[in-house]
Amino acid sequence: MNTIPAYAGARISGCWTLRSDGSGGGDGSLDRLLPSASMGLSPRKRTTSQCKSEPPLLRTSKRTIYTAGRPPWYNEHGAQSKEAFVIGLCGGSASGKTTVARKIIEALDVPWVVLLSIDSFYKVLSPEEQVLAARNDYNFDHPDAFDFDLLTHTLRKLKQGKSVKIPVYDFTTHGRQKEWKTVYGASVIIFEGIMSFADKALLQLLDMKIFVETDSDIRLVRRLRRDITERGRDIEGVIKQYNKFVKPAFEQYIEPTMRLADLVVPRGGGNMVAIDLIVQHVHSQLEERELSVRAALASAHQAQPLPQTLSVVESTPQVRGMHTIIRNKETSRDEFIFYSKRLMRLLIERALSFLPSQVHVVQTPQGEDYEGRSFHGKRITGVSILRAGETMEPALRAVCKDVRIGKILIQTNQDTGEPELHYLRLPKDISEDYVILMDCTVSTGAAAMMAVRVLLDHDVQEDKILLVSLLMAEMGVHSVAYAFPQVKIITTAVDKKVNDVFHIIPGIGNFGDRYFGTDAPPDWSDEDIDKPSC
Repeated sequence: MNTIPAYAGARISGCWTLRSDGSGGGDGSLDRLLPSASMGLSPRKRTTSQCKSEPPLLRTSKRTIYTAGRPPWYNEHGAQSKEAFVIGLCGGSASGKTTVARKIIEALDVPWVVLLSIDSFYKVLSPEEQVLAARNDYNFDHPDAFDFDLLTHTLRKLKQGKSVKIPVYDFTTHGRQKEWKTVYGASVIIFEGIMSFADKALLQLLDMKIFVETDSDIRLVRRLRRDITERGRDIEGVIKQYNKFVKPAFEQYIEPTMRLADLVVPRGGGNMVAIDLIVQHVHSQLEERELSVRAALASAHQAQPLPQTLSVVESTPQVRGMHTIIRNKETSRDEFIFYSKRLMRLLIERALSFLPSQVHVVQTPQGEDYEGRSFHGKRITGVSILRAGETMEPALRAVCKDVRIGKILIQTNQDTGEPELHYLRLPKDISEDYVILMDCTVSTGAAAMMAVRVLLDHDVQEDKILLVSLLMAEMGVHSVAYAFPQVKIITTAVDKKVNDVFHIIPGIGNFGDRYFGTDAPPDWSDEDIDKPSC
């Protein structure tokens, strides 16, 4: 990686040592860190992997409204073109790594930040090892205590933008809980732990390596306070474990890795000079990785024949008549909803005809065999692109009994014009399903491409995705088909043009506004309301 600028520190041993007060010393008297009967202590919690996607946000008295989404992490070809920026935080036990990580997250003030802790990847102890752990005779500070294979695999997938499952380690039973946490959508990953720099494969995944340096006496006092107040251990046991395992492990495995760091941060979370420098560097890296997808889509694939993966519902007089009604600006909301629902039902039925089937012989009430067909797959799942795509869910439920439904919210950033991912809720084990992806209109294909990319990141097979839409523009058809040639595209009509503000021409208007009755006033302009992410 590029060397951090030197304006806030001095070059020492191949890394940057940053001090907020010029001393690099301790936090004052150790007596102030010792627990006492008069002190109301907030016990330090064991670090756990977590995902933070809050800021920027709008807080009210009753709820929090998220106001920023994840911009495209792929190019116009649908392929991932930028990886998450990974910060590795290393340091001795109780050195303040988690505090530094949280200070960085707060100062970054960007959505989609993941904090991944090495503590989640302790190996499951055998019965014999559990006995040793109960006697404080098991070495949790040795590299062999961690599942580096699983850790490296998980961090690599997360860096690549994939959905991952994080084990939840129970420090009482020294085993993994049954339910693992799912994490997805990281723009920045902060990976922290005592052995963050101990594995060569892990080091290759880190874009920035930070070592948190804290005086050994302070670390011991913090560990005593944590283990006594939080875990109910006696002081003799804590000191025994520290002298037998923690201190030797630091000297043998952890301290030598300080030379690998790009940055050494003394005094941990109190060193705001270091925090500010780290944040500035991360912001500059994120700016360099920004992509412009919608503009690229608008200039690509022009004057090409429609792809073979496209299927348009036959334009019968009935279908043509329904389009006439819903495209008419004078149509009342009731009629718009009624005829839209009729078209949706036809569209869903058409989409289901592309699912795999197999011969299925049944016996009729007359005692005769009938050779029919049945679905040949594990499950069908519907995923709607909010909010307009949600209107198609009843049509899918009407023809697919007990179908599972997921939701993805994608909106256009008014400053950049790019689609942004704000929210998703997908059923478990969706990777095994055939997925019907629903959106009512598709103009440039930017939102549809983002939704397909989300499904692929959750290991759904491309040839098991069916994109269904009431109305599409040729540009959107080409964009999706070019990026994802195995995705089946089904619609009731394709219009040829998209105007300068990416609205389909002649089009249908803002489908969501017309369906939900949230029409803008007659003199509305594109700057007056949020543009639909079509």
